[in-house]
Amino acid sequence: MIYLYNTLKGLFFENDLGVFKTQEQDLDKLLCSTDLYFKLKKSTDQLKPEANSIRRLNLSLLPPIKSQEVWASGVTYFQSKTARMEEAKTAGGADFYDRVYEAERPELFFKSTPNRVRGTKSKLRIRKDSAWNVPEPELTLVVSPNKKIIGYTIGNDMSSRSIEGENPLYLPQAKSYTGSTSLGPCILLTENPISAKTKIQMKIFRSGKEVFDGKTEVGQIKRSFSSLVDYLYREMDFPMGCFLMTGTGIIPPDNFTLHSGDKIEIKIKGIGLLENSVE
Repeated sequence: MIYLYNTLKGLFFENDLGVFKTQEQDLDKLLCSTDLYFKLKKSTDQLKPEANSIRRLNLSLLPPIKSQEVWASGVTYFQSKTARMEEAKTAGGADFYDRVYEAERPELFFKSTPNRVRGTKSKLRIRKDSAWNVPEPELTLVVSPNKKIIGYTIGNDMSSRSIEGENPLYLPQAKSYTGSTSLGPCILLTENPISAKTKIQMKIFRSGKEVFDGKTEVGQIKRSFSSLVDYLYREMDFPMGCFLMTGTGIIPPDNFTLHSGDKIEIKIKGIGLLENSVE
């Protein structure tokens, strides 16, 4: 496995041989490469490793994105379907989510421009005009311009459930706003697809006390990653590739909403820990 990091001091990657500064320092060019894993693996022959690990180098991590759009998939886990049906039942839209879950065509929506994305240890926002807000931990695909999945990262798809529940047509307002997206801490590059048994965990802390702990596995997702990517790329081009969130299987209870100052920790085994606090 190779971990690619975007930092204030440039692009670095880490593997079993150590930490290396990439020869190519343009993240867009790197993410356009369909064989990035093998290129970086081979480049270690010409590079001198850093003296310390990424953690010891104490680098300030940036979100691992440059010019790519962030898209998202909805209602891909059973837990997500039931939660969406509950929040929309008073608006008469509950049946929509059941249909989406069973349909051949997935729900795909635009999530964020790169300038609105936050990295690990940065602050996220909740909308001032929403009374019910939750984080959504998601395995996120890194996809090349020719729709090849080249890597994985952790995403937080912040959601204003009171707005979405009022009317499903308000989804863009519930999902897309400044500070509603975080990615990181790195991009995982692998020779083989990520395992369906990969664990996803989210914890939320308030005033230093844990107030939520949820877990799921990648294998609980209903749809294949290749199908999600295929639908996304059918009528659109992504010259610099894109990031695609694959949906959430961890839903806080209906009586829970984020508060300013809350800390969110999302861990995906094999990728790392994405940490954010709420403004």
